[in-house]
Amino acid sequence: MNSSEPKIPQQYKITSLLHQNTYLVNGELKAWKGETTKVFSTISSTQEYKQTLLGTIPNLTENEANEVLNSALSAYDNGQGLWPTMKVETRIKCMEKFVEQMKTKRAEVVKLLMWEIGKNLPDSEKEFDRTVDYIYDTIEDYKKLDRDSAKFEKNDGVYAHIRRGPLGVVLCLGPYNYPLNETFTLLIPALIMGNTVIFKPAKHGVLLISPLLEAFQNSFPKGVVNIIYGRGRVLATPIMQSGKIDVLALIGNSKSANALQSQHPKGNRLRMVLGLEAKNPAIILPDADLDLAVNECITGSLSFNGQRCTALKVLYVHESIVDEFNKRFSEKVDALTFGNPWEDNVKLTPLPEVDKPAYIQNLIDDAKTKGANILNKKGGDTTENFIFPAVLYPVTKDMDVYKEEQFGPVVPVISFKDIKEPLNDMAESNYGQQVSLFGKNVNTLAPIIDSLVNLVCRVNLNSSCQRGPDVYPFTGRKDSAYSTLSVHDALRSFSIRTFVAAKDNDYNKTILNEILENKTSNFISTDYIL
Repeated sequence: MNSSEPKIPQQYKITSLLHQNTYLVNGELKAWKGETTKVFSTISSTQEYKQTLLGTIPNLTENEANEVLNSALSAYDNGQGLWPTMKVETRIKCMEKFVEQMKTKRAEVVKLLMWEIGKNLPDSEKEFDRTVDYIYDTIEDYKKLDRDSAKFEKNDGVYAHIRRGPLGVVLCLGPYNYPLNETFTLLIPALIMGNTVIFKPAKHGVLLISPLLEAFQNSFPKGVVNIIYGRGRVLATPIMQSGKIDVLALIGNSKSANALQSQHPKGNRLRMVLGLEAKNPAIILPDADLDLAVNECITGSLSFNGQRCTALKVLYVHESIVDEFNKRFSEKVDALTFGNPWEDNVKLTPLPEVDKPAYIQNLIDDAKTKGANILNKKGGDTTENFIFPAVLYPVTKDMDVYKEEQFGPVVPVISFKDIKEPLNDMAESNYGQQVSLFGKNVNTLAPIIDSLVNLVCRVNLNSSCQRGPDVYPFTGRKDSAYSTLSVHDALRSFSIRTFVAAKDNDYNKTILNEILENKTSNFISTDYIL
């Protein structure tokens, strides 16, 4: 699958190593002279296969973890800091300054997205552009939120001026599969609402943050954004054990979330915004448009090699059409093109995790020993950095590929006779994010939809599962999520309703009117941001 001589366009070649030798703390890009960690790409840039060295990152210690914690605490200053008390309009200007500088780094970030995590060129460009759009959309939604709050209410003789205020210090940990976009869907709303942030990039997709460090440094007051590098266990553990983190914002695995949460000495104080794993199913009914279902399930199960929490990770196909579905689906899978991310029309790309091909092979072997077959001719073909997607059928509940979130290129197929079978499986599952439902008979679909909405948080009718558009709620039940992310919801997830109340009398009205006229308070304000 790898050509003997990689043909890398000049603009995507690794011409020099990126040594990230600073970390951001207290507004300073502080030099690190200690131990570093090499960052490799599983993509080869040589004739004989060999991982490509991309650069190095600091391997920071507990001392630096405490340093960035103190920086964020000082900037928040128990809610008295410059950032949490700043006018909304001024915070927005800081965010606008950041995104304008961010846009100048598009080419560098896109190149690193391809090399670090193997995301193809169109999807890497889309991730960057979508993130920029997300920031602008967040700014606009924050303006609307502020406009809606620019008033006084009166009930039972009491005036109230209600706004949303920050929560405090946020520890932000993003995922490797969307190291820019999903990380920023935590980071941006947390910041704009007045919180201070400690951010540790994911293990894969870490260097692509480097081009943005200066923009973070010069767009926000010192200590508001702090960026550290190293092992999560070494850095996040003491930060959580301090008990001084107010919000844990994490997109990743529920085991990691549980472990970090348990380190906090006052769990009742800890707010959590979590996007976790999922095992999203597709349900293909007998009257489904098979061509449509096959195409959507290809996209749903194998976009970015299935390395998405929203990926379709198990396909339930009615027994009356399963053979025909499997035939068409397997042919389409084998027609997918494997190659390096910058090559034209490439749909499957090298896997960023060195051990992922072996893990997927173990799932395939386990399924085969328990009665499953590989339906597609290329299924399981392996190179140094990839394993071709295997379509497995028939899959049963005792197989590892049924029980585990594979997060990679393997597609289990289960046939069903009664709709209660997939519905019961979903009810028993630890996860509850999304489902794709394929069919057209409204009398059949309607009651199924009515059940599914109580098992998951998004039902995709005749389409694959996905996160976007970003204005729609993104959340899940059970082990799949905690709190809700979207442009609208994230601003609320990283804030709390807080207000000033005053009894309706001349004494209080004189004071409030004077504050409003003289603009002496950033909180008590009826100014309107257009």
